[in-house]
Amino acid sequence: MEFSAQQIAALLEGDIVGNPDTTVNGLSKIEEGKAGTLSFLANPKYEEHIYSTQASIVIVNKSFEPQKEINANVTLIKVEEAYSCFAKLLGMYDQAMAKAPEIEQMSYVAESATIGKDVYIGAFAYISAGAIIEDGAHIYPNSYIGDNVKVGAETKIFAGVKVYRDCTIGKSCTIHSGVIIGADGFGFAPNSENNYQKVPQIGNVILEDHVEIGANTCIDRATLGSTIIKKGVKLDNLVQIGHNVVIGDNTVMAAQAGIAGSTKLGKNMMVGGQVGVVGHISLADGTMIGAQAGVPKTIKKEGTMLLGSPAYEAEDYKKSYMGFRRLPQILDRLREVENELKKLKENNLKSNG
Repeated sequence: MEFSAQQIAALLEGDIVGNPDTTVNGLSKIEEGKAGTLSFLANPKYEEHIYSTQASIVIVNKSFEPQKEINANVTLIKVEEAYSCFAKLLGMYDQAMAKAPEIEQMSYVAESATIGKDVYIGAFAYISAGAIIEDGAHIYPNSYIGDNVKVGAETKIFAGVKVYRDCTIGKSCTIHSGVIIGADGFGFAPNSENNYQKVPQIGNVILEDHVEIGANTCIDRATLGSTIIKKGVKLDNLVQIGHNVVIGDNTVMAAQAGIAGSTKLGKNMMVGGQVGVVGHISLADGTMIGAQAGVPKTIKKEGTMLLGSPAYEAEDYKKSYMGFRRLPQILDRLREVENELKKLKENNLKSNG
């Protein structure tokens, strides 16, 4: 499909600088821009590329003022926030590329399942008894939807996802390939024979609306009750969420983080990559946790920033780290002081001898 600068500007409520009839039929990064493509500039670090890009249309912030001449063939569209506007266009492009409604051959849909309007179900997908797939949902090939699972309207479940029985997925969610939702929580109790006896995990997982789950992430079902991922949460690839965890609204979590069972995360948190959080604690709203931190205890103060393992407040961590980096010099100085003291003692002995 082809769009003009005028059409794009109208959609984004932007101002055109250049030729309103310029057209594009593709997207590109600004440093790799080609004629006929649309790009954007949001980060000042990439400003140098706007003076050499071959992209036909570039979305920029209204505050952007070029420091030198831009290629005459480039049309600018000035908007309030270039990154979010380009993200909006990417979303529209993604929707345009979505599969048309269809239940493909070789898929299985149980007789007792309920399938809404405009649903796509790919080949070799398995929709179990009592499942509900709401309007506009997409279930891609080789996915498994267990008994009594509910998949909300406009949700996309990509290839190879497994959703165990009784779980609920909200509206407009995105579940990427390899995700496992509702596998048993890690529940075992030692017995008199010094073995571990499995504790049945009979709860479920609830994903609220607008949640996105990255590839190969695992979310365990609750022992009792529900593991809950609240509205707007974004989890990266390879994240582990333990049983009975609750993650608050709009919290984001980077790859390889792990949250142990029964921990409660607040809303609007930011969790870095490879973070580990112990079980049975709670973290306040807005808590920020740096990469590879290990959180061992409850955090009650909102907006706390944590670094280190074990993690503690960022300012204290930075001071401690500065001391740690200077440790070789401190040890050298300590040896010098010890040697000086030793000489003083020897001299003292000689003079009193």
